[in-house]
Amino acid sequence: MTLNGWLQIAIFFALVLLSAKPMGSYMTRVFERRKTFLDPVLRPVERLLYRATGVREGEEMRWTEYASSMLIFSLVTMLLTFAVERLQHLLPLNPQHLPAVAPDLAWNTAVSFTTNTNWQAYSPESTMSYLTQMLGLATHNFWSAAVGLALAIAFIRGIARREMKTLGNFWVDLTRGTLWVLLPISIVFALVLVSQGVVQNLRPYDTVQLLEPQKVTATGADGKMTTTAVTTQTIAQGPVASQEAIKMLGTNGGGFFNANSSHPFENPTPLTNFLQMLSIFLIPAGLTFTLGQMVGSPKHGWAVFAAMSVLWFAGVLTCYWAEAQPNPLLHGVDQRASITQAGGNMEGKEVRFGIANSALFATVTTDASCGAVNSMHDSFTPLGGLVPLTNILLGEIIFGGVGAGMYGMLIFVVLSVFIAGLMVGRTPEYLGKKIESKDVQLAMLYLLIFPFVILGFTAISVQAPSFGLSSLANHGPHGLSEILYAYTSATGNNGSAFAGLNANTHWYNASLGIAMFVGRFCMLIPMLAIAGNLAAKKSIPASAGTFPVTTPLFSILLVGVILIVGALTFFPALALGPILEHLLMLSGHSF
Repeated sequence: MTLNGWLQIAIFFALVLLSAKPMGSYMTRVFERRKTFLDPVLRPVERLLYRATGVREGEEMRWTEYASSMLIFSLVTMLLTFAVERLQHLLPLNPQHLPAVAPDLAWNTAVSFTTNTNWQAYSPESTMSYLTQMLGLATHNFWSAAVGLALAIAFIRGIARREMKTLGNFWVDLTRGTLWVLLPISIVFALVLVSQGVVQNLRPYDTVQLLEPQKVTATGADGKMTTTAVTTQTIAQGPVASQEAIKMLGTNGGGFFNANSSHPFENPTPLTNFLQMLSIFLIPAGLTFTLGQMVGSPKHGWAVFAAMSVLWFAGVLTCYWAEAQPNPLLHGVDQRASITQAGGNMEGKEVRFGIANSALFATVTTDASCGAVNSMHDSFTPLGGLVPLTNILLGEIIFGGVGAGMYGMLIFVVLSVFIAGLMVGRTPEYLGKKIESKDVQLAMLYLLIFPFVILGFTAISVQAPSFGLSSLANHGPHGLSEILYAYTSATGNNGSAFAGLNANTHWYNASLGIAMFVGRFCMLIPMLAIAGNLAAKKSIPASAGTFPVTTPLFSILLVGVILIVGALTFFPALALGPILEHLLMLSGHSF
């Protein structure tokens, strides 16, 4: 670990902190329909959209209607993306003449982008046409992020309102989140990325001559060795910057290239790397201030921000420390190996980013539901890889995805307030509302769906050599980590991968698609039910026995509840995976 590395991490956090209030205040004005500086341009467009679609701006919805509208919209857009993938060979903007996407992969990808997961079991530049990338995938980066943002706002309204049966209008929230928040920032960010060298065009791929031809030796089906001379290279390109901007801002993560944000056409400079990380946290951090303003308790918003920050820093510290250590299996084996490992574990990392920025990026992208990567997590040390895996297993509530992190954290807030009430022997209260058994039951249902899907599919896969283990690159505890990470990433709607598992098989495409679908939509129903239940409650005055939710003690309790729930649920699986691998590595074993 170096002073320069810590300085970069400190500057990153300082900018996240400074941006939280203005971003949060702006979103409050947008969703409470107060005047903003963009109104002269966007307000006429908004009214036109409502007239064209028949949306009544002033009409609000109960939580059941809100949920139904969200599910219908998601289903229709998912089918649209599936159709575009299956028909891309017949559609325009396919200069490479790529064939139709296979049915199981098309299903997996359509679900992935609909759920804000952006899991990619394929190489985008050799699988998806330009039209599919733009119409099917980039548009979903806006839609899925706007859906998450709308749901978070609906939950906050449920907390803020008194004796009301409605949570707002889904179509209005979806439109405002897209038109006022995601679109303007993405346009500016895309132009900044282009200025730094991120490509943006519709040209066919270029073929260039290699300065140093290479010879590739392969074994054929008949067992014979053949040597082929490679003299050319295909350079993929396309409309990258426009997708890259919303990919990061919307915490989507689906890259235009297979190498994702380690590719120089997606992430060419240290500045773009820094801005991409900052854009991931921009909206989630701002939502904590939005929470405080909309519920009338800014200090509560900052208390939630503090809890997120503590968990974030713990992850960065652990990951950076682990990756800065030399691998004991290489260190000291010979003089050259010792020199190579002296600066830490650089395997799977870009030299232009280094260890500090790779560890920071891995922590940020898995704190949020953003699957973007600028290094390969499969090449991290066992404890370094433990951090991104644990971040997702905690529910991605450490700032989290756009909207998803906020409503996930609020579930833990409800649970923490309930526990605090039990400690003092009185009915729990949260911002003037009683937390009753129904609220806690729904919160527990939300929390139990997550491990049920992850551990269930992981257990099936590790017991099935024919379809679960056959595509593993590694075995032993590292192989378990690869499978566990895949289902954790899918169910948590993250989308990043350990990169040591070939998930483009019938089993993984189908099962991961189910995990993504359940992890998004089945968990949203109890969350919206809690919001509807809270909105209908009466407000009661605070008393001497009311547990304050604006103090450092509340932040500590919230962090403790998150860690205890996560440990009780997932520690056995982590002990058999990255923790066991670390202990075996220290004793001289590798996988």
